[in-house]
Amino acid sequence: MTEPHETGKRTEARELVVGIDFGTTNSEIAVFEEGQPQILGEPLILPSVVGIDERGQLLVGEPARNQWIAFPERTIKSIKRRMGSRERILLGEKEFRPSEIAAVILRQLKMNAEDQLGQPLRKAVITVPAFFSNAQRQATFEAGELAGLEVVRMIHEPTAAALAYEAGHEGARKILVYDLGGGTFDVSVVDIQGDVIEVVSSHGNNRLGGDDFDRKIVEYLLRYLREQRSCDVRSDLKAMARLWRAAETAKHHLSDHPFAVIEEAYLGERDGQPINLRVELSRGQFDAMISEEVEETLAAVHTALSDAALKVTDIEEILLVGGATRTPLIQRRLEETFGMQPRAEVHPDLCVALGAAIQAGVLAGVDARAVLLDVTPYTFGTNAIQAETQNAEGGDVHYFAPIIRKNTPIPVTKSEVFCTVRDNQEEVEIKIYQGESPDVRENILIGDFTVTGLSQHPAGNLITVQLSLDCDGILEVTATEKGTGTQRTLLIKNTMSRYEPDELAAARERIEALFRSGGNSEEEASESREVTAEDVVLMARLEGLVTRAGSLFKRVSREDAEDLHALLAGIRDAREGAQNAQLEALADQLADLLYYLEA
Repeated sequence: MTEPHETGKRTEARELVVGIDFGTTNSEIAVFEEGQPQILGEPLILPSVVGIDERGQLLVGEPARNQWIAFPERTIKSIKRRMGSRERILLGEKEFRPSEIAAVILRQLKMNAEDQLGQPLRKAVITVPAFFSNAQRQATFEAGELAGLEVVRMIHEPTAAALAYEAGHEGARKILVYDLGGGTFDVSVVDIQGDVIEVVSSHGNNRLGGDDFDRKIVEYLLRYLREQRSCDVRSDLKAMARLWRAAETAKHHLSDHPFAVIEEAYLGERDGQPINLRVELSRGQFDAMISEEVEETLAAVHTALSDAALKVTDIEEILLVGGATRTPLIQRRLEETFGMQPRAEVHPDLCVALGAAIQAGVLAGVDARAVLLDVTPYTFGTNAIQAETQNAEGGDVHYFAPIIRKNTPIPVTKSEVFCTVRDNQEEVEIKIYQGESPDVRENILIGDFTVTGLSQHPAGNLITVQLSLDCDGILEVTATEKGTGTQRTLLIKNTMSRYEPDELAAARERIEALFRSGGNSEEEASESREVTAEDVVLMARLEGLVTRAGSLFKRVSREDAEDLHALLAGIRDAREGAQNAQLEALADQLADLLYYLEA
């Protein structure tokens, strides 16, 4: 397929449905227009980072990412990993739920796209990892609502990528989609028959991604500092932010080069002397660091193949999705396992958004020549009692009774019949679980309700439990007394992350306040300034100068070292105070001193 390109202003008034890839590291938005998916917005790739500047103003994307090094305490990264949790996140002086921070990113994408298209956007298809739990999916759905979007469909990221790769291709084949992003891993086995793309099986890990590769390098650097420099910077937020950024930069460099030199000057002080870091990391060392995580992904690959009743030799193509798949070790291990080179001709950071746009086009009525059949990555069922089995205390043993099995095509409706265990039982409690263990206690409770008013009946009164799972992963549960038709229904959207109606309104207002003025007065807002391109250039210049200075301390006289130390301390203080004019002057002074010392 052709490369994605930007679209110009449009005059037609028809409503568009956009596709959104909400990622751990980056996010994108796309639309299906003129027969192909096209990435929208400026920039095309929006870093999934949210921050508050010194005036309380909202920063989203690259400005927030730039700020993270200097002010990690008021910057939030990798929020996708916290979706569906009860965690409250402090941004500025206010607390937010993960879905609210995600909504800020989605709203910024929406605004960027609207600026380019010249028309409002109201509907979206949003992608989620195939192995996202019900709570995580619901939190993502809520984030879309809070961003002012009607989420018309949620589709799995590997499925969306398959749509992007296979658009315009003919023929029948079985492919494996290997999707490793910043925070999550998914693998799907996909059967393609012409324009029909059917997901046969999925597996994955919601807590495994490129961030974990960064963490391995950071741990290595911390050990080096402790063992070689006798210092520990783990409690220094700014120093840790710089190490994380250095680790990410080194990881990217090692994708194309056998060695990476990691240099960070003036991480702090010890005994009045600056703490500088300079260490070389080889690709072999990096491969050893991450080998366990890579092998874990391959174990998931074999699980997905087993679930699909396929062998390695049955796979005809491997598609790479997600920025972390640029890691040479991953590509090498996949090639060793399958005996073929994986495909990566579509930008790994953009293919999910492009696929989401194709599905959005289908839902909007555009002829996108694609029929998508997805599966559920989890088994859903209820708790049941084996009356003939008792535990040591004489009580009944509860077990997990599956109703919708993992890798069942969706949408799907299935039911099973259960029976009461006591004579004249007036009510029955229905608990719905998600998971694969026969022990119900090891699975995740996602909803429960009680059916009351049952008829007078001996033990064995039949109760039918029906589960209906839609394409967004939203589950509807219906329990019916067979004899009388007494029925109770539960729509499982009330997970741990769900808002009450008044809370939803309050959350919308918090997000509106962030976009209006960051919670400050209009006068304060007018004085605030976002991070500009000039700021980025200045920070980059400073980083280069500081790194050069750090390498000179052991080679210069005591007097020159004191001058360097004083300048670096002044730069640190000016950074913390966001005094750019002073920073520029100090940068000029440091450049002059380096010119003299390096001569």
